[in-house]
Amino acid sequence: MSADIQWNRQLIKRYGHAAATCSGYPSVSQFQQGFAALDLLRQLRNGHRPLQLAVSLPPEQSAASDSYLDCLAREADLLSCHLAHDQPVQRLHLAAGAIEAGQLQRLLTHLRRRFNIPANPLGADSAEVDPAQADWASMGMLRELGFNHISIGVPDACPPAPGVVVNFRDPRRTRWLIEAARALHFSSVNIDLGYGRAWQSLASFRNKVAAIVELQPERILLFDYAHPPQRYRVVQRSASFQIAAVADKLAMHQHAVEQLDAAGYCYLGLGQFVLEDDPLLSAREEGTLRHSLLGYHCQPAADLLGLGMAAVSHIGALQLQNRRDATSYQEQLKIGQLAAFHGRHCAAPEQLQHIFTEALLCNFHVDLQALAARFGPLFSDFLAARLPVLEQMADDGLLELDSHALSILPAGRLLVGAVCKALEQGRAEPQVMGRRLRNLAAVR
Repeated sequence: MSADIQWNRQLIKRYGHAAATCSGYPSVSQFQQGFAALDLLRQLRNGHRPLQLAVSLPPEQSAASDSYLDCLAREADLLSCHLAHDQPVQRLHLAAGAIEAGQLQRLLTHLRRRFNIPANPLGADSAEVDPAQADWASMGMLRELGFNHISIGVPDACPPAPGVVVNFRDPRRTRWLIEAARALHFSSVNIDLGYGRAWQSLASFRNKVAAIVELQPERILLFDYAHPPQRYRVVQRSASFQIAAVADKLAMHQHAVEQLDAAGYCYLGLGQFVLEDDPLLSAREEGTLRHSLLGYHCQPAADLLGLGMAAVSHIGALQLQNRRDATSYQEQLKIGQLAAFHGRHCAAPEQLQHIFTEALLCNFHVDLQALAARFGPLFSDFLAARLPVLEQMADDGLLELDSHALSILPAGRLLVGAVCKALEQGRAEPQVMGRRLRNLAAVR
């Protein structure tokens, strides 16, 4: 295994669960009810940063799809009129969903009419694709519409009967989509590699990993089905779902990490692997890598505006999420109201947490002195409240900590999410930990 990461079974068993539950910042588990759409509109009027626009498509194709898309268009109308006319959308992202070609073209036409979305075939626009519904024609249409990055989900098939072990979907469809993406000159293809289904065996998972590595996608996202990316959660809520035993999941996880490392993939964080020539890896080396709820990217800092059910927005100091089911989302839009239902205002402590978390995820390193100079006593209180768990992680070998910096060690990089989760804990009384903070340089 490369020197950048290290598989430590004891640490994985101790911290792996916390690491798997981290999806970056903000964490919607910290959101509270009582936020109105007026809060979002006020932030939009006061904001002038570029936007990342994330659109959640209908989860399944049905007679109600047109109604859902009408609500998406209405939501775009209600939000876009509060933006500056020249406020650019630096990235458009389509979350996975079921939609026909004509519907997608109408939706994109409407969005481009309402938002300042530049036509850039070499830009950052991205789309999630389901192999069961995509083909060469749909890939070609996405490329014509300006999308340049594709993420393909390849979840395992549901077993036909209890106790029957099945392999993942036929890799030929995934191969066709990757060939289409390369022929159409998409800049990158990401493959989602999930592990931990109850019906997966280590042997079947090994076959899955080998088939995906053979396809050589530019990026691979490795995740635990117990804590999947947002795009898989709707499916899991609507289907019978069981998790593999802990020992089996651990074996699958270790096998995937070792095989991806051996195949030349480099680890970015939060399960994301990329090939050595990926621009994301170059951005890390140059200090320009960033992370948002849409994953790793190398665009300048921007606000996130979400459209559709369960979509999350992060505009300035405000974070909001739309209603999580299609019915209640549409009910709100049909009466002319936005569907935001919970969120939070980010005061200085939350802004500090955001900066700290992003530095860990993107650099595996945080300059503590720079943050102390920027935030003053607030930073001292913030770090003091988290010192016990961070010092324990340092003792365990996940990280190095002194008065100048916090650095994630190779044994801790697969678990960087656990360190980020530690930052979410409540603030303790600063006087209790103040002495430990002042003496940190001497201790380390």
